[in-house]
Amino acid sequence: MLLTITYKGENTQELGFLLHKNPERTQQFELNCGKAYVFYPEVSDKCTTAALLLDIDPIDLAKGKAGSRDGGLFDYVNDRPYAANSFLSTAIVRIFGTAMSGRCDKKQELADTPLDLSATIYSLKDNGDTELAQQMFEPLGYKTNVQRNMLDAKFPEWGISPYINLTISGKVRLSQLLNHIYVLIPVFDKQKHYYIDEDEIEKLLNHGEGWLAEHPYKEKIARRYFDAKKSYARRAIDILIANEETDSDDISAEEEKEIHTPLNTLRMEAVKNAVLASGAETVIDLGCGECRFTSLLLSEQQIKKVTACDVSVSVLEKAAQRLHLDRMNPYKKNKLNLMQASLTYKDKRFEGHDCACAIEVIEHIEPMRIPAFERSVFEFACPKTVIVTTPNREYNANYENMQENSLRHGDHRFEWTRLEFKEWTKHICEKFNYTCVISGIGDNDENLGNPTQMGVFTKNG
Repeated sequence: MLLTITYKGENTQELGFLLHKNPERTQQFELNCGKAYVFYPEVSDKCTTAALLLDIDPIDLAKGKAGSRDGGLFDYVNDRPYAANSFLSTAIVRIFGTAMSGRCDKKQELADTPLDLSATIYSLKDNGDTELAQQMFEPLGYKTNVQRNMLDAKFPEWGISPYINLTISGKVRLSQLLNHIYVLIPVFDKQKHYYIDEDEIEKLLNHGEGWLAEHPYKEKIARRYFDAKKSYARRAIDILIANEETDSDDISAEEEKEIHTPLNTLRMEAVKNAVLASGAETVIDLGCGECRFTSLLLSEQQIKKVTACDVSVSVLEKAAQRLHLDRMNPYKKNKLNLMQASLTYKDKRFEGHDCACAIEVIEHIEPMRIPAFERSVFEFACPKTVIVTTPNREYNANYENMQENSLRHGDHRFEWTRLEFKEWTKHICEKFNYTCVISGIGDNDENLGNPTQMGVFTKNG
């Protein structure tokens, strides 16, 4: 699949500064799905074009990578390696993430300036919806040019191709262009190649900030973006409508946060605040996943060292990519230690931290292994502060389409009620000499409590 971006005007070779990619050489990037290449087919003072080419291995998609326990994602016969889809969106974030943020130390003024830009997305799947491209991009100020061909000129009865080559052009900042493309590619091709969870709502809202709430087709965008998760689409639409209708001068900061912020963000913020309130300077993120929480801590001046550990090597590899470890600011990089480890085994490397955090982790551990987790963290590592968050099972009754006694995630081994969590924290305090303060995170239901419950343990003495 292929994306090209063209800049016309004066000194257009400075597109290389904005994209943080040198026009003088082809650059290769390893992705989970294959390889990506960035190169410049045209470079001049008047016109410069950058190209992002993805080379997806169709055998890996069908069979799964060698050594993987999971099967492939798609059938052997599919269009995933060739049609513009979520693989391309993921590559844009991975490779042009700094440009998407609008940062360019060497040419910040240029990054903040609307430029004469055009982009062409090849083999974008619209399934013959002739108005979709105009509906998505023209309200954002772009001119659109759609090239569509017959499936086969020799067999006209087969009809037109479901794929288009779409060119959009306008006076726009490069960061805006990239975010528009990132959000809207999955709107055309609705089949994502990765598991969709609650974080995807926040991702959509973050990349749609400043334009999506005002888009006349925002509801269509949300529904197609979350084609397989109708409840997520409804929640995103509710937030977008609230953004559009609410006058920020008429609400308090707390009310605004309640309206705009997904649960996962509230959870991360609550844990971060608890870490800072504890006075901790060194923190271990147990079961760090893709290091969303670790990333927050790295930006805090109080925090001098963060150890992020997970049992899965592949998850840690993804975390390193998400953190852009290869080009991370040296100040942050010196704070960070990525570590593969199991939370149910004694590990000397867990020791010596002021605070340990286990955010939505304990419910993934088999109940028979919980005592081992307890000793590993509270007895052997024994930090001054331990913060644990876990779902409140009672609150599940508020979620649509959840069957009675079902769990929120397929990998959860259990979920505690508020009373069960309270009894567990009491057991920990008595056995390991801690005190604990319990609080709720997220919307409070008068009868069912909050969706997330948090325990902040402090070592006595």
